[in-house]
This record gives sequence, structure tokens and C-alpha cells, in this order.
Amino acid sequence: MTGTIVNTCTILAGSLIGSVFKKGIREDQQNALYTAMGLAATGLGINAVVQNMPKSSYPVLFIVSLALGSLIGTWINIDGRFQKLTEKLSVGQLSRGLSTGILLFCIGTLSILGPIQSALYGDHTYLFTNATLDFVTSMVLASTYGIGMMLTAPVLFCWQGAIYGAALVLGNFMTTDMMTELSIVGGFLIASSGLSILNIRDCRTMNMLPALVIPVLFCRLAGMF
Repeated sequence: MTGTIVNTCTILAGSLIGSVFKKGIREDQQNALYTAMGLAATGLGINAVVQNMPKSSYPVLFIVSLALGSLIGTWINIDGRFQKLTEKLSVGQLSRGLSTGILLFCIGTLSILGPIQSALYGDHTYLFTNATLDFVTSMVLASTYGIGMMLTAPVLFCWQGAIYGAALVLGNFMTTDMMTELSIVGGFLIASSGLSILNIRDCRTMNMLPALVIPVLFCRLAGMF
């Protein structure tokens, strides 16, 4: 749970700093921070793909996963529903910040894959990277919505803690091949998030989240034969 605890603490710290220096973070400084975080996310995603691609037993599975996952996500319209949910929950100023923060912190590739990597391999890289991203995001949100943004921290802790616990319980279910294929697809999604943060292209990464399910189902079925 080390990575999750660090991630939770960075949101608390970012919210505190952002509320103290409210209005002190200029727009150009916010853009500079987001650019740095976008580059970091893109680099991490590419690294995950490069590291795991040679280990893949199913070289084209990631293509099928991304294609099918994107089609399913677009059909369900995950990104659109996310936007509508944010607008629906945004009643007051703090409510708007909390709903936006919770969704941004919890619904993302790093926040989903991170606890799994942490539980199965003791690797906190994704969670530490997510912690850095969340630190910057919470600081910017708190500079607008105030110290109440700290309330998003316990929500994140429960979310990642639940995924971490599930990964421990289902440890035998997650095979080496499954994690390799999942890491490749996850790497592409992380890189696409980075491109979106950099405003290079809005990849609508949320619509691609179902792609993470395809390798799990495929490897499970392949292991039965």
C-alpha cells in the first residue's frame, strides 16, 4: 500500500499548498507544470510498451485490444458520460471541484494499473508517477476551489485500496502473460493520456479504458486450452 499512501499524501499536500497560495499560481506556471507532467506520462507509457513488447506471447493482441476497447468505449460513450456526470454533480463551487478531482484522480490508467503492479510485484512506479500528476492537479484545483479539495484524498485511498486488495486476492488469476499484455495496452493508454495533457491530440483515453479488459479475458481463455 506504499504507493497508494504516497498518492493520498500528495493530494493532501497539493490541496494544502494550492489553497495557501490561492491565486498565486499563474496560468503560464500551470501550463508549464502540465507540460512537464504530460511529457512524463508520455515517456512512462512508451517505456512500458518498449519494456514489455519483447516479452509478449501474442504480438498483435494489443492492436486488437486497443481497437475493440476503443469501439466498445465509444459505443458506451464513457468520455461523454464522464463529462455529463461532472456537470451534473457540479452544483456549487466546491462540489464542482470535488466531483472533477475525484473523477480525474480515480478514473485513469495509472490509478487502475498502479495498485495491481504494487500488489503483485511491489512495483510502485505507476503510483509514484500518478502521485506526482495528482499533486500538480490537486494544487491547481485547490487554488481555485479551496482547501476542501483535500476531501478527495480519502476517496482515492479507498478506490486504490480496493483495487490493491482485489489484486492480492486474485493473485493466482493474474498470470505473467496476462500482466505483460495488460502492461503493453496500459502503456499505450498512459502515453495517450500524456498526449492529451500536452494538447497534441485529444485521444479520449477514457473511451479506450475497455481495452484493459481484452487481454485479461483473452489470456484467461487461452489458459483454458
